[in-house]
Amino acid sequence: MQHDNDTIVALATPAGVGAISVIRVSGTQSFSAVDKIFRGKSKLVDCHSHTIHYGKIFDSKNNLIDDVLVSIFKCPHSYTGEDSVEISTHGSSLITEKIIYALVESGVRSAEPGEFTKRAFLNGKLDLTQAEAVADIINSRTEASLRGARNQLDGLLSKKVDWMREILINTSSLIELELDFAEEDIEFLSLNQILKNIDTIEKEIDSLLKTYSFGRVIKDGVNVALVGKTNVGKSSLLNYLLKEARAIVSEIPGTTRDIIREDLSIDGILFKLFDTAGIRVTEDILEKEGIIRSREAVKNADIVLFMNDVISGFSTDLYNHLLEITTKERIIIVANKIDLLEGRDFESDVKISSLTGKGIEDLFAIMKERAIGSQNYTEKTAIISNLRHYNALSLAKENLLNARNSINKKLTGEFIAVDLRNAEISLSEIIGKVTSDDILNNIFEKFCIGK
Repeated sequence: MQHDNDTIVALATPAGVGAISVIRVSGTQSFSAVDKIFRGKSKLVDCHSHTIHYGKIFDSKNNLIDDVLVSIFKCPHSYTGEDSVEISTHGSSLITEKIIYALVESGVRSAEPGEFTKRAFLNGKLDLTQAEAVADIINSRTEASLRGARNQLDGLLSKKVDWMREILINTSSLIELELDFAEEDIEFLSLNQILKNIDTIEKEIDSLLKTYSFGRVIKDGVNVALVGKTNVGKSSLLNYLLKEARAIVSEIPGTTRDIIREDLSIDGILFKLFDTAGIRVTEDILEKEGIIRSREAVKNADIVLFMNDVISGFSTDLYNHLLEITTKERIIIVANKIDLLEGRDFESDVKISSLTGKGIEDLFAIMKERAIGSQNYTEKTAIISNLRHYNALSLAKENLLNARNSINKKLTGEFIAVDLRNAEISLSEIIGKVTSDDILNNIFEKFCIGK
């Protein structure tokens, strides 16, 4: 990704046909560049910030491209912290292409993925966790994932990290100051107070680390594999959950020969359902391939719905085979077709009818409990859902442990201060106070162009 402070342009709305499209321009030459192709009542460079202006845009040959509305945002009061312009046009891909081309002809550069948000970070409008939250908001697919990303954008995690950093900076600074007065034997901070500060931060880090499994589920969803022998009702359950005939249902064994993937939201949590081929011995080449893919789906699943039916009974051999691929804790044993044999009973976690829907709510409750456990976080709870944050917090905790060991070994203040500084650096990497170009590029290159 480039680091120039030149002026950039990109389509900020999805490509395609719609009522309107928005083209975003940002950089020191935003107003002058747009003024070259825009004709309204006034020059944009002379207008006040946060105003909207009607006019027409022409290409370099003076051909009319479109009637537009232009919104202007003057530095530093914009998303990027730079002079910015947003051009609202009719929603034609041809029109947006012509306008962007005209701007490029006037000296503006096409933006790279995430470059607007990267500039917002570099200009101090967002910290790094908030910048990452922008991408999470764009990609959110459930109410829970949107709320989690919104909390991060609002700075709940950033405030926690800043609070811990401040304690570490103050503590290590006093230790280092004490070293300067070693000959006078002056104590600015007792060892007990240092240990107390370490305890406080460790508890906060542990609290955040515990939220990771919940945060990952909220952000990325839960992979659920529907597994069972042929004709136990896997496809029927999928169709019932989706309220449509998504999978073919037949008494003929081996109807499902490939993985069918569908999404289901339960209480704001995204469950990614994988209807697998019935696992059995077969000579059919296509069905064999489907069974291979079924085993792979089980291996990658967070939850395995092990389907049986009350007529044929519990499939012990298949259950033992599943235990070779995944763990017992991930398996939910489902007894299906209770509408056919109400009195029949065998080992199961939940009994359902994929025909009538009986027991489905009980199945949902178990799936949700397996996905997030008993955690009950509020909207004001700081939650981590990013592996980068998790690793940085873990490293900070490791450095705090080193500092504690240095104190217990009665080492000099230099060792304690270094460990505390290293812990502070790890926390700083979360919010971008300390970072590298590689980390920034890795984060922002995952964004869509125009954001």
